[in-house]
Amino acid sequence: MKFYSLHKKAPDVSFKDAVINGIAPDKGLYFPESIEPLPISLFETIEDLSNQEIAFNAIHQFVSDEIPNDVLREILKNTLDFEFPVVEIDKNIATLELFHGPTMAFKDVGARFMAQCLGYFSKDENNEVTVLVATSGDTGGAVANGFLGVDGVKVVILYPSGKVSDIQERQLTTLGQNITALEVEGTFDDCQAMVKTAFLDEALLSNMKLTSANSINVARWLPQLFYFLFASKQTKSKGREIVFSVPSGNFGNLCAGLVAQKLGMPVKHFIASTNVNDTVPQFMKTQSYDPKPSTATISNAMDVGDPSNFVRIRHLFHDDFETIKSNLSSYSFTDTQTKKALLDIYKSSGYIADPHGAVGYLGLKKYQEKYPDTYGIFLETAHPVKFLDVVEETIGEKLPLPPQIQKVMGKDKKSIKIKTYSELSEFLLNH
Repeated sequence: MKFYSLHKKAPDVSFKDAVINGIAPDKGLYFPESIEPLPISLFETIEDLSNQEIAFNAIHQFVSDEIPNDVLREILKNTLDFEFPVVEIDKNIATLELFHGPTMAFKDVGARFMAQCLGYFSKDENNEVTVLVATSGDTGGAVANGFLGVDGVKVVILYPSGKVSDIQERQLTTLGQNITALEVEGTFDDCQAMVKTAFLDEALLSNMKLTSANSINVARWLPQLFYFLFASKQTKSKGREIVFSVPSGNFGNLCAGLVAQKLGMPVKHFIASTNVNDTVPQFMKTQSYDPKPSTATISNAMDVGDPSNFVRIRHLFHDDFETIKSNLSSYSFTDTQTKKALLDIYKSSGYIADPHGAVGYLGLKKYQEKYPDTYGIFLETAHPVKFLDVVEETIGEKLPLPPQIQKVMGKDKKSIKIKTYSELSEFLLNH
């Protein structure tokens, strides 16, 4: 299968080249040339399949030209070695926990899958690949962990100084080896702008092989469709109409869910739940896409004013607003509402959510005001301990630290501070 640029001014490429390029030469995001539905029988018998079998069937058409079946099975085995439980909160609401991986965030799936693919693609190459990534929170830790020690790959992570949680910062600044953290004076949007500029910098590109591990990269974005299918498997016996509420920042996760729908996954509707960075909720009201600078919130991984992947969602529905609207609703919520939701969930069920999950819960509750008979699943995208201060203060309880977090707490932070793009390019050229 080929992948084409959404700007349609660059050559079509293989999955391998789409992964290594990250973004097309015309600055467009790559998109698969087709999405063939899976056999109906797969969804009829999905509860009999292992997660790895489901994932193999789902991703096969996109990667099979470049990755042999036995290698793909091995990649999936190494990517999906943890659980994705659906936990019921009340009779109409459950959460899909995506934080049981090594860095306790949903991004472990995409980061590990991409790292394994890139490791496979670069094993016979002599030139080193540099993975450049911007993070607003969890991407950095997941990418750092996924790529740690992968031969032939260097990782450079840009993160906004003072705008990620302490644990998130430790997860990306304490690993060493082939991982370098650059602490940027600015916002996530500034970090993302620097990364995008680097991909258009001929002086850099002529000297090094550069790729991105943000969700703009197809190998980071597509495997996120797996866990929607895993949730479908776990809830099939309920015989209910399923609605997914996805806490949304850069919109890669939600877009992957919509690809799962295109593959034939039964689902009634999707909800894009955002914090006050409400570019998409506003678009759904006005049909006008007006990006703006991001605002800092307690759900910091969603502090994105111009979500990269929304263009893929529009493309998936041929930019037809009515079709988008029939498949997707979008609502935004404040930090005050988010904290109240954290407390409400805890008081009513004893369940401890994180701020992103709480935003997903709020979106679901809002949708169910109109559609009370649906069974709603909100995505719990990171372990609450990653937002320790705000969660403990809100629910008035101490959280125990899981082993994955304990092991980074005693390590020394190592980061390099930068302010400008010229400092980034100078670092890349000289290291």
